[in-house]
Amino acid sequence: MILPGNRSLLVLPLLAFLAACGTEQTRPVSIQRPPHRPGTTATPPAAITRTPPPAAHVQSLPGLQGVIGASAPELQRLFGPPRLDVVEGDAHKLQFSGNACVLDVYLYPPAPGQAPRASYVDARRGTDARDVDRAACVAALKRR
Repeated sequence: MILPGNRSLLVLPLLAFLAACGTEQTRPVSIQRPPHRPGTTATPPAAITRTPPPAAHVQSLPGLQGVIGASAPELQRLFGPPRLDVVEGDAHKLQFSGNACVLDVYLYPPAPGQAPRASYVDARRGTDARDVDRAACVAALKRR
C-alpha cells in the first residue's frame, strides 16, 4: 500500500533512470599536428601565386547582337534601368523585365583586369518561369 505522501518516492527512481538515458559520455578530441622539420618554413599566404580565372565563355546565338559583348551602361541604354543589379566578385548580373518576359544578363570580364561584358543571356516568362526564346525576349524588352 502506497501512502499519499510517499508517491514522490516512486517518481525518484523513474527520474534517475530517465536522466541516465539522456547522458552521453564524450571523449576529448586531440588534433595531431605534423612534426616540425628543421629547415622548412611555411609559405606565407601572400606569397602564394594565384592563377587568373579562365576567360569567360561567350554565348553566341542569333538575335543577341548588341547584347552579348555589351557593358552594363550599354545594356541600361538598351533596356532601361535593371530590375536587379547583383555583383559577386568580378561577375555581374543584370535583370530586365517587362510584360513579355524576364531577361537575365550575366557579365564577366573578358580578361583579368578588364570591365565585365555580357557573356550569357537567359530568358523566361514572368508568370511561370518557363523558358522563352532569348532573341524574342531581347526584342520585346528593347527600348523603342
